[in-house]
Amino acid sequence: MTARLTPLEIMTRLIAFPTVSRDTNLPLIDWVEGYLASHGITSHRWPDPDQPHKAALFAHVGPWEEGAVVLSGHTDVVPVEGQAWDTDPFTVTEKDGKYFGRGTCDMKGFDALAIWALVEAHHAGVARPLQLALSFDEEVGCTGAPPMIAAMQPVLPKGSAVIVGEPSMMKAVTGHKGGQGFTIHVKGFEVHSSLLPTGVSAILEGARLLDWVNRTNAANRDAEPDAVAAMFDPPFTTLHVGNIKGGTARNITAKDCWMDFEMRVVPSEDKQAWKDRFAAEVARVEGEMRAVRPETGIELQPLFDVPGLRPEQDGEAEALVRAITGDNGAHVVSYGTEAGQFQAAGYSAVVCGPGDIAQAHQPNEFISVAQFAAGQAFMSQLLSRLALAS
Repeated sequence: MTARLTPLEIMTRLIAFPTVSRDTNLPLIDWVEGYLASHGITSHRWPDPDQPHKAALFAHVGPWEEGAVVLSGHTDVVPVEGQAWDTDPFTVTEKDGKYFGRGTCDMKGFDALAIWALVEAHHAGVARPLQLALSFDEEVGCTGAPPMIAAMQPVLPKGSAVIVGEPSMMKAVTGHKGGQGFTIHVKGFEVHSSLLPTGVSAILEGARLLDWVNRTNAANRDAEPDAVAAMFDPPFTTLHVGNIKGGTARNITAKDCWMDFEMRVVPSEDKQAWKDRFAAEVARVEGEMRAVRPETGIELQPLFDVPGLRPEQDGEAEALVRAITGDNGAHVVSYGTEAGQFQAAGYSAVVCGPGDIAQAHQPNEFISVAQFAAGQAFMSQLLSRLALAS
Protein backbone atom coordinates (compact mmCIF):
# COMPACT_ATOMS: atom_id res chain seq x y z
CA MET A 1 0.00 0.00 0.00
CA THR A 2 1.35 3.42 -0.91
CA ALA A 3 1.00 6.54 1.17
CA ARG A 4 -2.33 8.37 1.11
CA LEU A 5 -1.66 11.54 -0.81
CA THR A 6 -3.21 14.86 0.11
CA PRO A 7 -5.59 16.56 -2.33
CA LEU A 8 -2.84 19.05 -3.24
CA GLU A 9 -0.37 16.24 -3.92
CA ILE A 10 -2.92 14.49 -6.12
CA MET A 11 -3.76 17.70 -8.00
CA THR A 12 -0.04 18.29 -8.56
CA ARG A 13 0.26 14.83 -10.13
CA LEU A 14 -2.81 15.35 -12.34
CA ILE A 15 -1.74 18.79 -13.58
CA ALA A 16 1.62 17.36 -14.65
CA PHE A 17 -0.16 15.27 -17.30
CA PRO A 18 -0.74 17.57 -20.33
CA THR A 19 -4.11 16.05 -21.21
CA VAL A 20 -5.14 18.58 -23.85
CA SER A 21 -8.22 17.21 -25.60
CA ARG A 22 -6.40 16.58 -28.88
CA ASP A 23 -3.84 14.39 -27.09
CA THR A 24 -3.87 11.22 -25.01
CA ASN A 25 -5.10 11.03 -21.43
CA LEU A 26 -3.83 7.48 -20.88
CA PRO A 27 -0.81 8.38 -18.71
CA LEU A 28 -3.18 10.14 -16.30
CA ILE A 29 -5.63 7.22 -16.36
CA ASP A 30 -2.74 4.81 -15.77
CA TRP A 31 -1.62 6.80 -12.76
CA VAL A 32 -5.09 7.05 -11.21
CA GLU A 33 -5.73 3.36 -11.80
CA GLY A 34 -2.40 2.46 -10.20
CA TYR A 35 -2.87 4.80 -7.25
CA LEU A 36 -6.33 3.41 -6.49
CA ALA A 37 -5.07 -0.16 -6.86
CA SER A 38 -2.29 0.56 -4.37
CA HIS A 39 -5.04 1.25 -1.84
CA GLY A 40 -7.02 -1.86 -2.70
CA ILE A 41 -9.57 -0.14 -4.94
CA THR A 42 -10.49 -1.79 -8.21
CA SER A 43 -11.18 0.65 -11.02
CA HIS A 44 -12.52 0.05 -14.49
CA ARG A 45 -11.57 1.81 -17.67
CA TRP A 46 -13.56 2.29 -20.84
CA PRO A 47 -11.19 2.69 -23.82
CA ASP A 48 -12.65 4.63 -26.72
CA PRO A 49 -12.64 2.25 -29.72
CA ASP A 50 -12.48 5.21 -32.10
CA GLN A 51 -9.65 6.90 -30.17
CA PRO A 52 -7.38 4.22 -28.70
CA HIS A 53 -5.29 6.92 -27.00
CA LYS A 54 -8.19 7.90 -24.72
CA ALA A 55 -10.12 6.23 -21.93
CA ALA A 56 -12.58 6.93 -19.13
CA LEU A 57 -12.22 5.46 -15.64
CA PHE A 58 -14.75 4.68 -12.93
CA ALA A 59 -14.66 2.99 -9.52
CA HIS A 60 -16.88 2.06 -6.56
CA VAL A 61 -16.15 1.80 -2.84
CA GLY A 62 -18.42 0.83 0.02
CA PRO A 63 -21.33 -1.63 0.04
CA TRP A 64 -21.92 -3.31 -3.33
CA GLU A 65 -25.38 -1.87 -3.75
CA GLU A 66 -27.24 0.79 -5.71
CA GLY A 67 -27.68 4.35 -4.49
CA ALA A 68 -24.07 5.57 -4.53
CA VAL A 69 -23.08 9.21 -4.62
CA VAL A 70 -21.11 9.70 -7.86
CA LEU A 71 -18.29 12.25 -8.07
CA SER A 72 -17.90 13.14 -11.73
CA GLY A 73 -15.11 15.05 -13.45
CA HIS A 74 -13.37 15.25 -16.80
CA THR A 75 -9.66 14.67 -17.38
CA ASP A 76 -9.10 16.79 -20.49
CA VAL A 77 -8.02 20.43 -20.57
CA VAL A 78 -7.90 23.14 -23.22
CA PRO A 79 -4.66 24.10 -25.02
CA VAL A 80 -2.17 26.65 -23.69
CA GLU A 81 -0.71 27.64 -27.08
CA GLY A 82 -1.04 31.34 -27.79
CA GLN A 83 -1.58 32.19 -24.13
CA ALA A 84 0.86 34.24 -22.08
CA TRP A 85 1.58 32.26 -18.92
CA ASP A 86 3.74 33.57 -16.10
CA THR A 87 4.41 30.04 -14.81
CA ASP A 88 4.71 26.55 -16.26
CA PRO A 89 1.06 25.65 -17.00
CA PHE A 90 1.68 21.98 -16.23
CA THR A 91 3.26 22.58 -12.84
CA VAL A 92 1.17 23.66 -9.86
CA THR A 93 2.57 26.95 -8.59
CA GLU A 94 1.30 28.52 -5.38
CA LYS A 95 1.50 32.27 -4.98
CA ASP A 96 -0.71 35.08 -3.73
CA GLY A 97 -3.20 32.62 -2.23
CA LYS A 98 -3.74 30.81 -5.54
CA TYR A 99 -2.74 27.55 -7.18
CA PHE A 100 -1.81 28.25 -10.81
CA GLY A 101 -1.79 25.62 -13.53
CA ARG A 102 -3.81 24.39 -16.50
CA GLY A 103 -6.78 22.53 -15.10
CA THR A 104 -6.48 23.66 -11.49
CA CYS A 105 -9.92 25.26 -11.87
CA ASP A 106 -11.37 23.31 -14.79
CA MET A 107 -11.34 20.73 -13.38
CA LYS A 108 -8.44 18.69 -12.06
CA GLY A 109 -8.79 20.44 -8.72
CA PHE A 110 -12.13 18.71 -8.25
CA ASP A 111 -10.79 15.47 -9.74
CA ALA A 112 -8.05 15.45 -7.10
CA LEU A 113 -10.56 16.03 -4.32
CA ALA A 114 -12.77 13.24 -5.67
CA ILE A 115 -9.87 10.76 -5.85
CA TRP A 116 -8.85 11.74 -2.31
CA ALA A 117 -12.41 11.25 -1.06
CA LEU A 118 -12.69 7.84 -2.72
CA VAL A 119 -9.52 6.60 -1.02
CA GLU A 120 -10.58 8.04 2.33
CA ALA A 121 -14.02 6.43 2.02
CA HIS A 122 -12.42 3.08 1.26
CA HIS A 123 -10.13 3.18 4.29
CA ALA A 124 -12.68 4.63 6.72
CA GLY A 125 -15.58 2.52 5.58
CA VAL A 126 -18.93 3.96 4.50
CA ALA A 127 -22.49 2.77 4.89
CA ARG A 128 -23.51 4.33 1.59
CA PRO A 129 -21.28 3.71 -1.46
CA LEU A 130 -19.23 6.32 -3.26
CA GLN A 131 -18.27 6.23 -6.92
CA LEU A 132 -15.75 8.08 -9.05
CA ALA A 133 -16.29 8.79 -12.77
CA LEU A 134 -13.55 10.43 -14.84
CA SER A 135 -14.36 11.17 -18.48
CA PHE A 136 -12.51 12.61 -21.47
CA ASP A 137 -13.33 14.99 -24.36
CA GLU A 138 -15.59 17.21 -22.28
CA GLU A 139 -13.86 20.28 -23.69
CA VAL A 140 -14.70 19.33 -27.28
CA GLY A 141 -18.42 18.85 -26.75
CA CYS A 142 -18.98 16.51 -23.79
CA THR A 143 -18.59 13.54 -26.12
CA GLY A 144 -16.77 11.23 -23.71
CA ALA A 145 -19.34 11.06 -20.93
CA PRO A 146 -22.27 9.25 -22.64
CA PRO A 147 -20.31 6.10 -23.54
CA MET A 148 -18.70 6.15 -20.08
CA ILE A 149 -22.11 6.37 -18.40
CA ALA A 150 -23.38 3.50 -20.56
CA ALA A 151 -20.28 1.43 -19.72
CA MET A 152 -20.78 1.97 -15.99
CA GLN A 153 -24.26 0.43 -15.95
CA PRO A 154 -23.37 -3.28 -16.35
CA VAL A 155 -20.21 -3.02 -14.24
CA LEU A 156 -21.15 -0.99 -11.15
CA PRO A 157 -24.33 -0.81 -9.08
CA LYS A 158 -26.15 2.26 -10.34
CA GLY A 159 -25.59 5.42 -8.35
CA SER A 160 -28.44 7.77 -7.57
CA ALA A 161 -26.94 11.23 -6.94
CA VAL A 162 -24.26 12.70 -9.20
CA ILE A 163 -22.14 15.71 -8.27
CA VAL A 164 -20.43 17.13 -11.35
CA GLY A 165 -17.59 19.23 -10.01
CA GLU A 166 -17.35 22.00 -12.59
CA PRO A 167 -16.25 25.25 -10.92
CA SER A 168 -19.26 26.86 -9.26
CA MET A 169 -17.70 28.46 -6.17
CA MET A 170 -19.22 25.53 -4.24
CA LYS A 171 -22.75 26.67 -5.12
CA ALA A 172 -25.48 24.24 -6.13
CA VAL A 173 -26.08 24.74 -9.87
CA THR A 174 -29.34 22.97 -10.71
CA GLY A 175 -29.83 23.91 -14.35
CA HIS A 176 -27.89 24.62 -17.51
CA LYS A 177 -28.69 25.07 -21.16
CA GLY A 178 -28.43 22.24 -23.64
CA GLY A 179 -26.32 22.67 -26.73
CA GLN A 180 -25.79 21.30 -30.17
CA GLY A 181 -23.49 22.36 -32.94
CA PHE A 182 -22.77 21.71 -36.59
CA THR A 183 -20.22 22.56 -39.21
CA ILE A 184 -22.19 23.94 -42.15
CA HIS A 185 -20.73 23.37 -45.61
CA VAL A 186 -22.46 25.44 -48.27
CA LYS A 187 -21.51 24.19 -51.75
CA GLY A 188 -22.00 26.77 -54.47
CA PHE A 189 -21.24 27.04 -58.20
CA GLU A 190 -18.42 29.20 -59.49
CA VAL A 191 -18.93 31.75 -62.26
CA HIS A 192 -17.38 35.13 -62.95
CA SER A 193 -18.99 37.67 -60.65
CA SER A 194 -20.23 39.64 -63.66
CA LEU A 195 -22.46 36.63 -64.39
CA LEU A 196 -23.68 36.40 -60.81
CA PRO A 197 -27.28 35.23 -61.53
CA THR A 198 -26.03 32.15 -63.40
CA GLY A 199 -23.94 30.91 -60.51
CA VAL A 200 -24.51 30.28 -56.82
CA SER A 201 -22.33 32.04 -54.28
CA ALA A 202 -21.79 29.80 -51.27
CA ILE A 203 -20.94 32.86 -49.19
CA LEU A 204 -24.07 34.79 -50.14
CA GLU A 205 -26.25 31.74 -49.53
CA GLY A 206 -24.52 31.17 -46.21
CA ALA A 207 -25.35 34.77 -45.38
CA ARG A 208 -29.04 33.84 -45.65
CA LEU A 209 -28.51 31.41 -42.79
CA LEU A 210 -26.66 34.11 -40.84
CA ASP A 211 -29.60 36.45 -41.37
CA TRP A 212 -31.95 33.77 -40.02
CA VAL A 213 -29.71 33.38 -36.97
CA ASN A 214 -29.84 37.12 -36.28
CA ARG A 215 -33.60 37.37 -36.79
CA THR A 216 -34.25 34.33 -34.60
CA ASN A 217 -32.04 35.67 -31.81
CA ALA A 218 -33.92 38.98 -31.92
CA ALA A 219 -37.27 37.21 -31.74
CA ASN A 220 -36.11 35.07 -28.82
CA ARG A 221 -34.79 38.12 -27.02
CA ASP A 222 -38.09 39.99 -27.41
CA ALA A 223 -40.32 37.07 -26.36
CA GLU A 224 -41.56 36.71 -22.79
CA PRO A 225 -39.45 34.01 -21.11
CA ASP A 226 -41.07 31.15 -19.26
CA ALA A 227 -40.26 30.52 -15.59
CA VAL A 228 -37.28 28.27 -16.33
CA ALA A 229 -35.83 30.48 -19.07
CA ALA A 230 -36.13 33.52 -16.80
CA MET A 231 -33.54 31.96 -14.48
CA PHE A 232 -30.83 32.20 -17.15
CA ASP A 233 -28.64 35.02 -18.42
CA PRO A 234 -29.55 35.55 -21.19
CA PRO A 235 -33.10 34.28 -20.53
CA PHE A 236 -33.62 32.70 -23.96
CA THR A 237 -32.22 30.20 -26.43
CA THR A 238 -29.28 31.63 -28.38
CA LEU A 239 -27.94 30.78 -31.85
CA HIS A 240 -24.38 31.59 -32.86
CA VAL A 241 -21.89 31.27 -35.72
CA GLY A 242 -18.35 31.38 -34.34
CA ASN A 243 -16.30 31.33 -37.52
CA ILE A 244 -16.73 31.46 -41.27
CA LYS A 245 -14.42 30.90 -44.23
CA GLY A 246 -14.76 30.40 -47.96
CA GLY A 247 -14.42 31.86 -51.41
CA THR A 248 -11.78 31.85 -54.13
CA ALA A 249 -11.35 35.40 -55.35
CA ARG A 250 -13.06 38.79 -55.33
CA ASN A 251 -14.51 38.33 -58.80
CA ILE A 252 -15.62 34.67 -58.57
CA THR A 253 -18.81 33.45 -56.92
CA ALA A 254 -17.74 31.38 -53.94
CA LYS A 255 -17.69 27.64 -54.52
CA ASP A 256 -17.54 26.80 -50.80
CA CYS A 257 -18.39 28.37 -47.49
CA TRP A 258 -17.89 26.76 -44.09
CA MET A 259 -19.39 27.96 -40.83
CA ASP A 260 -19.41 26.56 -37.30
CA PHE A 261 -22.89 26.94 -35.85
CA GLU A 262 -24.18 26.28 -32.35
CA MET A 263 -27.36 26.71 -30.36
CA ARG A 264 -27.74 26.85 -26.57
CA VAL A 265 -31.27 25.87 -25.65
CA VAL A 266 -32.97 26.62 -22.33
CA PRO A 267 -33.94 23.29 -20.71
CA SER A 268 -37.67 24.06 -20.78
CA GLU A 269 -37.59 24.01 -24.60
CA ASP A 270 -37.29 21.04 -26.94
CA LYS A 271 -33.77 20.83 -28.34
CA GLN A 272 -34.91 18.52 -31.15
CA ALA A 273 -37.57 21.06 -32.14
CA TRP A 274 -34.86 23.69 -32.46
CA LYS A 275 -32.77 21.34 -34.56
CA ASP A 276 -35.78 20.75 -36.80
CA ARG A 277 -36.35 24.49 -37.18
CA PHE A 278 -32.75 24.97 -38.22
CA ALA A 279 -32.90 22.04 -40.63
CA ALA A 280 -36.06 23.48 -42.20
CA GLU A 281 -34.31 26.80 -42.85
CA VAL A 282 -31.32 24.97 -44.33
CA ALA A 283 -33.67 23.04 -46.62
CA ARG A 284 -35.40 26.27 -47.72
CA VAL A 285 -32.12 27.95 -48.66
CA GLU A 286 -30.84 24.79 -50.32
CA GLY A 287 -34.00 24.57 -52.42
CA GLU A 288 -33.46 28.09 -53.77
CA MET A 289 -29.83 27.28 -54.55
CA ARG A 290 -30.72 24.14 -56.47
CA ALA A 291 -33.34 25.99 -58.49
CA VAL A 292 -30.36 27.82 -60.05
CA ARG A 293 -27.79 25.01 -60.02
CA PRO A 294 -28.99 21.51 -59.02
CA GLU A 295 -25.47 20.36 -58.15
CA THR A 296 -25.26 22.82 -55.23
CA GLY A 297 -26.34 22.11 -51.67
CA ILE A 298 -25.73 22.38 -47.93
CA GLU A 299 -24.24 19.70 -45.72
CA LEU A 300 -24.40 19.60 -41.91
CA GLN A 301 -21.71 17.81 -39.93
CA PRO A 302 -22.64 17.33 -36.25
CA LEU A 303 -20.08 18.65 -33.78
CA PHE A 304 -21.71 18.07 -30.38
CA ASP A 305 -25.09 17.45 -28.78
CA VAL A 306 -25.38 18.06 -25.04
CA PRO A 307 -28.69 17.82 -23.17
CA GLY A 308 -29.65 20.58 -20.78
CA LEU A 309 -29.82 20.10 -17.03
CA ARG A 310 -33.37 20.63 -15.78
CA PRO A 311 -34.00 21.81 -12.21
CA GLU A 312 -35.38 18.76 -10.41
CA GLN A 313 -38.40 18.63 -8.15
CA ASP A 314 -37.05 17.37 -4.80
CA GLY A 315 -33.81 16.34 -6.49
CA GLU A 316 -31.64 14.05 -4.37
CA ALA A 317 -28.32 15.45 -5.62
CA GLU A 318 -29.41 19.03 -5.07
CA ALA A 319 -30.69 18.25 -1.55
CA LEU A 320 -27.42 16.58 -0.63
CA VAL A 321 -25.27 19.47 -1.84
CA ARG A 322 -27.47 22.07 -0.18
CA ALA A 323 -27.38 20.15 3.11
CA ILE A 324 -23.58 20.19 3.08
CA THR A 325 -22.98 23.71 1.77
CA GLY A 326 -25.94 25.52 3.31
CA ASP A 327 -26.51 27.16 -0.07
CA ASN A 328 -30.19 27.81 -0.71
CA GLY A 329 -29.82 30.15 -3.68
CA ALA A 330 -31.10 29.50 -7.20
CA HIS A 331 -28.16 29.02 -9.58
CA VAL A 332 -28.18 28.14 -13.28
CA VAL A 333 -25.55 28.59 -16.01
CA SER A 334 -25.71 29.05 -19.76
CA TYR A 335 -22.85 26.69 -20.60
CA GLY A 336 -23.23 22.93 -20.81
CA THR A 337 -21.81 20.21 -18.56
CA GLU A 338 -21.93 16.45 -18.23
CA ALA A 339 -24.63 16.82 -15.55
CA GLY A 340 -27.33 16.95 -18.22
CA GLN A 341 -26.01 13.68 -19.65
CA PHE A 342 -26.15 11.94 -16.28
CA GLN A 343 -29.66 13.28 -15.74
CA ALA A 344 -30.72 11.99 -19.15
CA ALA A 345 -29.41 8.55 -18.09
CA GLY A 346 -31.67 8.50 -15.05
CA TYR A 347 -29.47 9.98 -12.33
CA SER A 348 -30.29 12.91 -10.10
CA ALA A 349 -27.59 15.46 -10.93
CA VAL A 350 -26.24 18.78 -9.73
CA VAL A 351 -23.17 20.87 -10.55
CA CYS A 352 -21.01 21.86 -7.59
CA GLY A 353 -17.28 22.34 -7.48
CA PRO A 354 -14.54 24.65 -6.24
CA GLY A 355 -13.24 27.58 -8.24
CA ASP A 356 -14.61 30.33 -10.44
CA ILE A 357 -15.67 29.48 -14.01
CA ALA A 358 -14.26 32.86 -15.06
CA GLN A 359 -10.78 31.34 -14.66
CA ALA A 360 -11.50 28.37 -16.93
CA HIS A 361 -9.56 28.30 -20.22
CA GLN A 362 -7.67 31.47 -19.28
CA PRO A 363 -3.90 32.09 -19.27
CA ASN A 364 -2.60 31.81 -15.71
CA GLU A 365 -5.61 29.68 -14.80
CA PHE A 366 -5.91 29.26 -11.05
CA ILE A 367 -8.00 28.03 -8.18
CA SER A 368 -7.76 29.95 -4.96
CA VAL A 369 -6.29 28.17 -1.96
CA ALA A 370 -9.46 29.05 -0.07
CA GLN A 371 -11.72 27.47 -2.69
CA PHE A 372 -9.62 24.33 -2.82
CA ALA A 373 -9.85 24.11 0.97
CA ALA A 374 -13.61 24.62 0.74
CA GLY A 375 -13.76 21.72 -1.69
CA GLN A 376 -11.88 19.48 0.74
CA ALA A 377 -14.16 20.54 3.59
CA PHE A 378 -17.15 19.62 1.42
CA MET A 379 -15.69 16.18 0.74
CA SER A 380 -15.00 15.63 4.44
CA GLN A 381 -18.61 16.42 5.28
CA LEU A 382 -19.79 14.17 2.47
CA LEU A 383 -17.72 11.31 3.88
CA SER A 384 -19.25 11.85 7.31
CA ARG A 385 -22.73 11.60 5.81
CA LEU A 386 -21.88 8.48 3.86
CA ALA A 387 -20.49 6.85 7.00
CA LEU A 388 -23.72 7.52 8.88
CA ALA A 389 -26.15 6.69 6.09
CA SER A 390 -28.96 4.37 7.16
